[in-house]
Amino acid sequence: MEFTELADYPVPVGALTEWLLCAHADWVDDPRPPSYAHEARLRRCAESGDRESWLGTAFEIEGPLSIGAFRSALEKWTDRHEVLRSHTTLDDETGRVHRCTVPRGGLHVETVSHGYDVVGGDNFAHLQQLFDEHASPDSWPSYVFATLEIVERDRFVVFFAADHSIIDGFSIVLVAHELSALYEESLSGRTVDLFPVGSYIDFGREEREASVDPDTEYAALDLWRSALDGPGLPEFPLEIGQRTPTAQQNLSTWILDADQASAFDSVCRETDVGFFPGLLAGLALTGAEVAGQQRFRTITPVHTRHAPEWAAALGWFVGLSPIDFEVQSDDFGVVAHAAAASVARTKPISLVPFDRIETELGIPILPRFFVSYMDVRFVPEAPSWPERNARALRSRQYTHDVYAWINRTPRGVNLAVRYPGNDIASANVQTWVASLSRRLEHVSSSYLPVGFGAGSRS
Repeated sequence: MEFTELADYPVPVGALTEWLLCAHADWVDDPRPPSYAHEARLRRCAESGDRESWLGTAFEIEGPLSIGAFRSALEKWTDRHEVLRSHTTLDDETGRVHRCTVPRGGLHVETVSHGYDVVGGDNFAHLQQLFDEHASPDSWPSYVFATLEIVERDRFVVFFAADHSIIDGFSIVLVAHELSALYEESLSGRTVDLFPVGSYIDFGREEREASVDPDTEYAALDLWRSALDGPGLPEFPLEIGQRTPTAQQNLSTWILDADQASAFDSVCRETDVGFFPGLLAGLALTGAEVAGQQRFRTITPVHTRHAPEWAAALGWFVGLSPIDFEVQSDDFGVVAHAAAASVARTKPISLVPFDRIETELGIPILPRFFVSYMDVRFVPEAPSWPERNARALRSRQYTHDVYAWINRTPRGVNLAVRYPGNDIASANVQTWVASLSRRLEHVSSSYLPVGFGAGSRS
């Protein structure tokens, strides 16, 4: 699944409808605290006024839209994920976070129709404004839904966005399957079997109450102290120009097709490393090629879904980890082993809440060069994403940094990058992406038989 901005999604012409979640049961005071990440998001927004940080998705469902069935699907989905029925507020005077929650079955859905847009531009503008204004941490709901009926194609598009405080990238790729399954259940009356999930609100409470082994916490803090010493946080290997007030630019490209990805995986296995360390080796060798860097440094997310009940739960189950290793050779295997060792050293970090690390160090850690990797090949219905125009979406950003997301899907490996909106950053990111693509294709071609993938282009 590609990960891009809404502006890069082909919003079609058609009839746009908003779906508004409303509480018809009483809100109940809820003593459960937010997760560390959720609370940090609330505080950052209160201090800076920055609200635009949402994640979302768009995907198509075949057949005409049934208002009743889709309403039922949304109500079932909000019953499934308790965090969608809960609201947190930050008290300006006491600094405390207050939560209230609506019980299961306590929400209903109303609709607002915006009519038929014959050019599509009005639909895009409305969706962009809807997401930016309402998918925020200090409003409820902090998420929004819309549908767009494509009459001539007998199908409709579902649009969804939620503030980052209650959702992460893996949660997003699950939405299409879950909502489609619940919609089909409402249409047909046949019960669907979705994987049982826990509540992100319970996760936040458990995270606060859990005791971390002192040695593990010390190891995690020591790793971050080392990462912050010397040159400070990692930087993109090439110049990214001067900071500007304009929105960041972005790109999305397929750097390996499915055959190439399988071949690259085989090379990694024969080298005795995983797919992610192999990618890190490719990134490190790219940095050496385009910028002469003999040390690779970046920040990468680590998941905190350590129990079965969190595997498919909706929430922000992510921490941050520094990656740092020397590039002492141009041999892929040597560098991949260095990358794997660096990844292994970061294991304690996933067991210590990241925002607790920030508090202990007394330094806000805002990544400037960030690389994420997810393998989403086995998400239910992932093979159907291309034909359903399924896409993961993110809000616009105005920061001076480079973020890259690498997703392995049934179609291959997709690379999405956002970077400062200036000519220098654009040119250098394009150079970096081209070099990385060549590097990974070269590694995969060493395993592919002639006539497949990269081998057919050699």
